[in-house]
Amino acid sequence: MPLPLEGILVLDWTIWQQGPVCSAMLADMGADVIKIEQVETGDPGRWLLAAGGRDTSHKPNWYFEANNRNKRSITLDLKKPEAVEIVLALAAKADVFVQNFRKGVSGRLGIGYEALRAVNPKIIYANATGYGNEGDESAEPSFDHLGLARSGIMNAAGEPDMPPQAITGGIADQMGGIMMAYGVMTALVARERHGIGQEVHASHLGSMTFLQGLSVSMKLMAGVAMPRTFRHKAYNPLWNHYRCQDDRWLAFSMLQPDRYWSDFARIIERPELAEDPRFDNMRNRSANSEVCVAMLDEVFASKPRDEWLERIRSDGADLIYTVVNSVDDLPSDPQVRANGYITEIDHPQHGPTEMVGLPVVLSETPGSVRRVAPELGEHTEEVLLEVLGWDWDRIGELRKKKAI
Repeated sequence: MPLPLEGILVLDWTIWQQGPVCSAMLADMGADVIKIEQVETGDPGRWLLAAGGRDTSHKPNWYFEANNRNKRSITLDLKKPEAVEIVLALAAKADVFVQNFRKGVSGRLGIGYEALRAVNPKIIYANATGYGNEGDESAEPSFDHLGLARSGIMNAAGEPDMPPQAITGGIADQMGGIMMAYGVMTALVARERHGIGQEVHASHLGSMTFLQGLSVSMKLMAGVAMPRTFRHKAYNPLWNHYRCQDDRWLAFSMLQPDRYWSDFARIIERPELAEDPRFDNMRNRSANSEVCVAMLDEVFASKPRDEWLERIRSDGADLIYTVVNSVDDLPSDPQVRANGYITEIDHPQHGPTEMVGLPVVLSETPGSVRRVAPELGEHTEEVLLEVLGWDWDRIGELRKKKAI
């Protein structure tokens, strides 16, 4: 089967995570992504071998592999005019150019949107930024932590009495990359239908604002912000999570709690709660939420999680629930495995290596992880020969001039 973006050529001048995630998503779906890296140093993400105080230097470079699979790498010295000439020659043949350097850098180097549009009017030119393309701070640098901070999500995580909470895993970078990939693919459809190229802009701030769509919408339309929630006095005790005897957790998510309360009370062996005037309907449970949650905490702490799961499943009451996983749990989660959300690839240095799979499945033209992240400059000659059709003499001259 063909891959959905097969035949689309993407030039990827990005570093770290936000930009590379976008181009990796395009590559997963079959685009030929050529990663343009600086001679000798490359993407600084190549050298990230530890996080949170944990040294992972003896393992595959999880950071670079995750963000740059399915790509080819060429190395250029963009301070040299010959290297800029290579980018312009590739742009003339490309469909997409992706970059996440600070505003103005690409223009100063001669590879900004206007320069690339001059050689290819239909190119899609995608920019990842921290705070958007407009406004006084549009040229300010940003990293993931600042995306979390500026977007307000630090004050959405945790409980009301906590200070701002960071979220691990590069969430703002990941979301920024996802939204930019969405923009690029939409622009490709627009080009196919209307014959036009254009610029695409996606930012930490915009992407993380959109991620919190309901919270921001409540503030905009109702005039009040959605509050952080206290677990121990949840407004709806059936929209909450509870610790079991074995220190594992169960989560419940029932937005029509009166529909389920009687069955729930029976399953936890407290059928009298169905008629208890403190808890017999949503309004009363909310008014007595702290007492209700404390009681449920005590109930769930009396049995291990597997026993609770067995009781719920065997009852047939159709409660809406699931287990609370940690990242350590995800690789063995049967639903993660069944849906291919983790995949395996044969790494040339490390052998069979698992990595995150694709979150979206197309029934007829599915994407896939086909190759590991490239070595620095691994495909420089290959790209110049195959994509541009240049000969070895010309390539040799570029090497002498240290443009590649």
